[in-house]
Amino acid sequence: MEIEVKQGSILGVEAEAITNAANSQGWMGGGVAGAIKRAAGQQVEREAIAQAPIPVGSAVRTSGGRTTFKGIIHAPTMERPAMRIPASNVGRATLAALKRADEAGFTSLALPGMGTGVGGVATEEAAQEMLQAIRGFQPRHLQKVILVDIDPEMVRAWRKEFEES
Repeated sequence: MEIEVKQGSILGVEAEAITNAANSQGWMGGGVAGAIKRAAGQQVEREAIAQAPIPVGSAVRTSGGRTTFKGIIHAPTMERPAMRIPASNVGRATLAALKRADEAGFTSLALPGMGTGVGGVATEEAAQEMLQAIRGFQPRHLQKVILVDIDPEMVRAWRKEFEES
């Protein structure tokens, strides 16, 4: 499986699906979730909430709303909005997003830095957890994963982890 690391908005990537680092309730407030909701429309949040509660370690798929994406994968890193989380939640959420995207038949998936905002996980720990989950995943359909974030620290952490492992 190809892994690409880039800096920028997840909304600007060429992928069939994107990932929202969600909460178990499906609410899309600030950060990446808020940006996705503004672009995709309120209906995407309603679709996610309708499938709640979404346990950490699982993920749900919604439509892409007003975006060009075929779907949005909502993978919770936390039970409630704005919770501090352990780094292990990042790995669990990443794996859940990969599984849900693969089950949906998507060939490409973009992921932002998971858990590094209000979750409080250090970028280095998040990069390690995410790349470990990606490398350990055996896809049937998924061919490409794009790690994308506007935060240059997250991008540096991914690149460093990518080179070292």
